Amino acid sequence: MTPHRREKLLSVLNRRQGNLTVVLENVFDPHNVSAVMRTCDAVGIQDLYILNTRIPLHKKWGFKSSRSANKWITVHQFSNANDCFTEVKKSYSKILATHLGDGSVGLYEVDFLDSIALIFGNEVYGVSEEVMEYSDASFIIPQVGIIESLNISVACAVTLYEAFRQKNLAGHYDQASLHPDKMNHLYREWGFGNEEFNNK
Repeated sequence: MTPHRREKLLSVLNRRQGNLTVVLENVFDPHNVSAVMRTCDAVGIQDLYILNTRIPLHKKWGFKSSRSANKWITVHQFSNANDCFTEVKKSYSKILATHLGDGSVGLYEVDFLDSIALIFGNEVYGVSEEVMEYSDASFIIPQVGIIESLNISVACAVTLYEAFRQKNLAGHYDQASLHPDKMNHLYREWGFGNEEFNNK
């Protein structure tokens, strides 16, 4: 591994955010999933949860859409909603869903400095009623056009970059936030062998 490559991977690892994640519910198109992976990597999200109760678990992703982001993102796949959110709640304090409901707040009212899991639903039907039961609140992305929804990967990107903006201003990217054990695991998984992680 070249010194430049090592420095790049260490920089990325130090900026991974342990208090923000995405949950995708029954997103059919693997290219949409891959595009979300790419955005997650870009804003420092390490863990992505994929819940498929209406289709088989994904076996491959859209290569061009992910640009190999799946190599650097930890993907957790589930076929049961309760199992999925039981796992999510172990690491994240609040669960928010995208939903066009009366009680939903605007995206820019969400405090992304909290520990948050964000749910994005199916391309046609959005987040299901079953999965809404696991959410603590819901939000919408403000729009002024006739069409009231965005492509799933676009909606996720818009949301995550608002989270990025808030977290960056608050200094969340200035220090490592993943648990040391996870840092070491990823450090070895990313090609550093049995060497222990050192952020210097």
